[in-house]
Amino acid sequence: MKVNRTQFALDRTRQVAPQILEILRSRILSMDLTPTTVLSRIALQSEFNVSQTPVRDALIRLEEEGLVEVYPQYATVVAKIDIDHAAQAHFLRLSIELEAVRRLTLESPAETAQVLERILRQQEAVASPDQFDQFDSFDRDFHRALFERSGILGLWATVRRLSVHLDRLRRLNLPMPGKLETVLADHRAIVEAVRSGEPERAVAAMRKHLSGTLSIIDFICEQYPDFVQR
Repeated sequence: MKVNRTQFALDRTRQVAPQILEILRSRILSMDLTPTTVLSRIALQSEFNVSQTPVRDALIRLEEEGLVEVYPQYATVVAKIDIDHAAQAHFLRLSIELEAVRRLTLESPAETAQVLERILRQQEAVASPDQFDQFDSFDRDFHRALFERSGILGLWATVRRLSVHLDRLRRLNLPMPGKLETVLADHRAIVEAVRSGEPERAVAAMRKHLSGTLSIIDFICEQYPDFVQR
């Protein structure tokens, strides 16, 4: 699928290649650019009103992240979702976030619950199909808060970088009936478990939440067979 867009205004006071990278990455993660979409370098140069160099640099970075595949002298296409990579990212997140929520429940239950509750209320306010981007943004804020309060915020960027395939799977899952409500219920259960000061309860709530997408991976693959790679 080829995507045609009007010219996009970049901030010319900053380097443009990183901006193009962030824009294209966001479009891929949000499924605005779906797997196998052809990315025309000429069209991108026209859209962003730039030379070929910043577009090339942005595409090289996306290839390194596993989000596009470059076929020299032929085409650049959005990569399919790699199920194996998604499973590995899920394992990493479980390892980190289960321990983080356990420690926070033991060490600062009231303060942590207050922070998470505030983000949850913001997420509840945008829980509608026409606000998926905002809903997803608050979802990331909810989990980022665990890293920050645990003193491991330096790991957040690494986890985000390694979770791109998992994030795209989640985005396919998000519009499914009842998914928004399930996410909110899971977050509410985590907040209440943390506030209770019961670490095992908090760990169980987080494990259930993080395993939601991979638990229905076969269904997602059946619904979007052209989008995934197993």
